[in-house]
Amino acid sequence: METTDETLDELGWNAHFAAQVSDDEADYCHPVRVMSVHRGKIAVAGAGSRGFVAPSIPGAAPGDDHPTVGDWLLIDGASQLPLRVLGRMNLFKRRAPGDPRKEQMIAANVDTVFIVASCNQDFSVARLERYLVLAREVGVHPVVVLTKTDLTDDVDGFVAAARAIEPGLLVEPVDGRDPASVARLATWCGPGKTVAFLGSSGVGKSTLVNTLRGSDSIATQAIRAHDGTGRHTTTVREMHRLALGGWLLDLPGMRELQLTEAAGGIAEVFDDFALVAQDCRFSDCSHGKEPGCAVRAAIAEGTLTIERFERWQKLEAAEAVVARPAKRRSR
Repeated sequence: METTDETLDELGWNAHFAAQVSDDEADYCHPVRVMSVHRGKIAVAGAGSRGFVAPSIPGAAPGDDHPTVGDWLLIDGASQLPLRVLGRMNLFKRRAPGDPRKEQMIAANVDTVFIVASCNQDFSVARLERYLVLAREVGVHPVVVLTKTDLTDDVDGFVAAARAIEPGLLVEPVDGRDPASVARLATWCGPGKTVAFLGSSGVGKSTLVNTLRGSDSIATQAIRAHDGTGRHTTTVREMHRLALGGWLLDLPGMRELQLTEAAGGIAEVFDDFALVAQDCRFSDCSHGKEPGCAVRAAIAEGTLTIERFERWQKLEAAEAVVARPAKRRSR
């Protein structure tokens, strides 16, 4: 491993992880953090060192967690092999693209998630809601970051649309190429803190990372003019160091985020519907044509919107499909 000047605290080490290492283990092991995930190897950093280790744990049983970006590993000092993944503070995951029966880990041990959307025709309230559900489900503080404010005359309209999703939701409009505009995001990126960037391709995540780092080392691509969408730029999940001491996780763009086990997150993001639904005449009301449906009554009165109702129902239906196989496996 190469020598660096990074300390464990600067990498995000805290009491949550320290409590998991016994005195005996401390004699022959040392912790490292997963900085990026590649095929066949993972890049790690520890106190004063950086290098690569194998992506799997020797002797681990099938189904055991494999390391993902942001994880902390215990490394055997003699063999330099990973022994185990330390218990996570949180874990972002989704249903694997192409196979809904499998889960894909996205990132672990995140302090804040920047949900990035652009102020153009690709702006989608439904997609923002999905990202918010994911953040709420794992208990990570979300901040919506609206990019490309220099390309619209209606920044306030985009901000209002985002804030309407959830009371008290933090929304920060920025010009990703302007250091002065992006500087306000550094509030969440102090020493040892980890921020994940979530958003579909072409919204400007890589541009934001470059500006926050004062570097253009991360490749960016222009969006398509006719629909405002972009192609995937980030292909490797990787942590990037900020001058202020924090870490940014620029994740591959996900246009269709397939959630997994997100009932709690859905209930929190759509708590307005869940609260009204408690007043329905029937406890199993589907909010269709049943008499005494409080949700339908609220929509008719204008208290709730039909568009948001349909998005809520879509997420609830998808969650029910995921939950059924899980219940069968638990029998």
